[in-house]
Amino acid sequence: MQTLKRVRRKWQLYGFLAIPLIWLILFRYGPMYGAQIAFRDFLPGQTIWDSPWVGLAQFQRFFQSPVFSVLIRNTLGLSLYALIIAFPFPILLALSLNQVKQKRFKETVQLITYAPNFISTVIMVGIILRFFDMRTGPINQVIQWLGLQPINFMGEAALFPSIYVWTNIWQYMGFNSIIYIAALSNIDPALHEAAVIDGASRVRRIWHIDLPGILPVVIVMLILNLGQILSVGFEKAFLLQTPLNLSTSEIISTYLYKIGIVGGFTNFSFASAIGLFNAAIGFIFIVTAQKISKRLAGIGLW
Repeated sequence: MQTLKRVRRKWQLYGFLAIPLIWLILFRYGPMYGAQIAFRDFLPGQTIWDSPWVGLAQFQRFFQSPVFSVLIRNTLGLSLYALIIAFPFPILLALSLNQVKQKRFKETVQLITYAPNFISTVIMVGIILRFFDMRTGPINQVIQWLGLQPINFMGEAALFPSIYVWTNIWQYMGFNSIIYIAALSNIDPALHEAAVIDGASRVRRIWHIDLPGILPVVIVMLILNLGQILSVGFEKAFLLQTPLNLSTSEIISTYLYKIGIVGGFTNFSFASAIGLFNAAIGFIFIVTAQKISKRLAGIGLW
């Protein structure tokens, strides 16, 4: 009865709460019903329940496929490369901007670093292709000016991970730094004032005040990134693919698209099994990272 009275008294707030809950149920939990396709031999025209149950056959088909090791190597390698190289850059940018006292310069840097985030992936890939073009790209023009042979950047499979990761840093570094800038703004200025009186240098203050102050946010973001370690962005990888760099650019998401959509209507179950496997690995990573973080730092998502 007390609960009903509380709901009636604050029904407006519960109404606002109901909207995201309904969305979550319809678009996040509802589609889980279709996950059983991965365990069936599903064909369009049949209902899910009418499709024959094949158990783990689709998963075994994927594990025994010759592309399995290639997909795992490319996806995991690209994700770890991005995590190790790209993850610290927004933190470094936020720490640097936090030390800038000139408001106009700080706002200009923020505008310049935020702007690439609002460029669509298709346009961004077009810029990248133009920039690395073998004949007219500015990088190859500089290389030729130095008397060297032009490099076919998009045709060199070994260069694809670096192109993907470093252009991602350029595009998302500024926007991803916002959450760290917000965390830095919550640090008590009195801590810095006391450190200055004690003779602490700027580097010392960053190391002993700023970094510990944003450590909970850093750990939470790291856990979330680990949960998406096999979920490398599809659009950019697919658009940057060429027949020459396919050995390093073919990842799980691009293979899923080719198998599940381009490959016809007979591979829905196989594609669903790959997607479910991808989600399961992400879940394992995020739970493992949560437990390690809780044990070592006492900080986690829950």
